[in-house]
Amino acid sequence: MSKTRVRRVSLLVAFAIGTMPWIAAQAQDTHPKQTDNQSALASATKAAQQQLHQTFTNLKFEDFGQSPVKGPLYQAVAGGRIIYYAPQSEHLLFASVYDKDGVNLTALAQEQGASRRLKAIDPAKALAIGPEGAPTVIEFTDPDCPYCQALERFWNTKAAEGKPVRRLVFFVSGIHPAAAAKAEHILCSPDKDAAFRAAYSGQTLPILQQCAAGHARVAQDAELVAKVGITGTPTLIVDGKLISGFQQGELEAFLDRHAKPALKAVSDAAR
Repeated sequence: MSKTRVRRVSLLVAFAIGTMPWIAAQAQDTHPKQTDNQSALASATKAAQQQLHQTFTNLKFEDFGQSPVKGPLYQAVAGGRIIYYAPQSEHLLFASVYDKDGVNLTALAQEQGASRRLKAIDPAKALAIGPEGAPTVIEFTDPDCPYCQALERFWNTKAAEGKPVRRLVFFVSGIHPAAAAKAEHILCSPDKDAAFRAAYSGQTLPILQQCAAGHARVAQDAELVAKVGITGTPTLIVDGKLISGFQQGELEAFLDRHAKPALKAVSDAAR
């Protein structure tokens, strides 16, 4: 669906609040009261259409009519995502609501909610990988996630280029069946960095180490994942911003922003 189409649908969702209820079918009875209701509905529709033209002057649309949504519309959060619920007509809407200035109110609410949830993260409880003093990222990851393995290769390549990062890792163990055991293996290994690299290389691990401390850490990570609302891997927090998935372009920009002046000058000259 095009961006224009999404905005048009979103705006119609926003205008559902305060509009008159949808009439599913009109009977043939010409009772005066029913006729009055139909006339009032038509007048309300015409007024709403006129207001839409006046408020969103740049918006082009092909059709305008009553929404199937009845009554008030409520905002809820499910899995870190903003959704809208109309209890009277029992509709659930996945949409973005914009104000008259073009501000995406749904995105703002989602960012505010994410900021509140991120405060629950204690960096001291993460598995730290990478040199101290390097740019820091918080990473929710799964050893059996292909995109997490691709992200691992990306970090290794950047470290070889002189752009290392300090990764604060929390394990997501509820997606792949062997993820919890592999995460515990990493946390129980004497050389956690080496165990992490081996697990994320895709190779079969001959023996998975177990220990009470590692098992407890995996359980603590699972509780944090549920509390923060992480639903996919990898999920990263970079400069306070939540990034879902392996978004290489955003990570490249992050590394460029934090590159040391001398290194950045050499890199720019090479281009």
